[in-house]
Amino acid sequence: MEAIKETNFKFPGQTGFYRGKVRDVYFIDDKLVMVASDRISAFDVILPRPIPFKGQVLNQIAARNLEATRDIVSNWLEHVPDPNVSIGKKCDPYPVEMVVRGYLAGHAWREYKSGKRTLCGVPLPDGLKENDKFPEPIITPSTKAKEGHDEDISREDIITNGLVTEDDYVKLETLTYRLFERGTEMAANKGLILVDTKYEFGKIGNEIFVIDEIHTPDSSRYFYADGYNERQRAGAHQKQLSKEFVREWLISCGFQGLAGQQMPEMTDEKVLEISGRYLELYEQFIGEPLKRGNSRPIDKRIHDNILNWLQIKKTKSII
Repeated sequence: MEAIKETNFKFPGQTGFYRGKVRDVYFIDDKLVMVASDRISAFDVILPRPIPFKGQVLNQIAARNLEATRDIVSNWLEHVPDPNVSIGKKCDPYPVEMVVRGYLAGHAWREYKSGKRTLCGVPLPDGLKENDKFPEPIITPSTKAKEGHDEDISREDIITNGLVTEDDYVKLETLTYRLFERGTEMAANKGLILVDTKYEFGKIGNEIFVIDEIHTPDSSRYFYADGYNERQRAGAHQKQLSKEFVREWLISCGFQGLAGQQMPEMTDEKVLEISGRYLELYEQFIGEPLKRGNSRPIDKRIHDNILNWLQIKKTKSII
């Protein structure tokens, strides 16, 4: 199966380019053209092999969720001209990610298991087991590192260090809880539990926008609702749809992105397993199988569809 690891396009009117962990971003006039590649990262490290269909899954789930939350807050998205491409407004991003957790899982559980009872300045109750539900969702922000690992940070440090004004941070908290509530409702309708997720925000003038993706398997963790309580009582692993299984595989191989650690080999079987999990989440969340791309090479299809959008944009501006 074909997968796209990176793009290197040159478009008319292009003023800049940025390659993130997963997305290739082209700056064209006042727009961002985001190409969701099939790269996959874990522990802030890009794994050596791309995952077929991953970019398409992320892009289409993100677009669906952004459309479903516009009544809560404006977002950056304007066009989806290709299964792997989203185009929208260029915002001035806040330098923090708003991580919200409804359950003790993933990074929060690893910190809790080590004995910590405070995460990002938020106190955690004693006596919890892995994957237990918190009494109320909590926000555990992180910094957005340009290189290396994102770092946990408290609300107080964000405001004290001037990363976000107190007034804006209060607004971001409110929007985060409302988006998480909506995401939880949408997941429940599909037989899923939204365990935790993150939101990124930006500004144009005085207006706040959601940027990047929301409620995707890269930015979120989902459990299957059916059998959750029974598995918790039995102390069993939760059946989940997220990228956590990739992190667990890496941890089992002695890799957590730290200096001196060796990335394990990604066999064809492992690549196909990861691809299958992404396709499973798409089908569970959207309610139908992913429509696969046509026979054209992925990079040519993406390039042609962006050029077509540029031509339409040019024609409209002339009219």
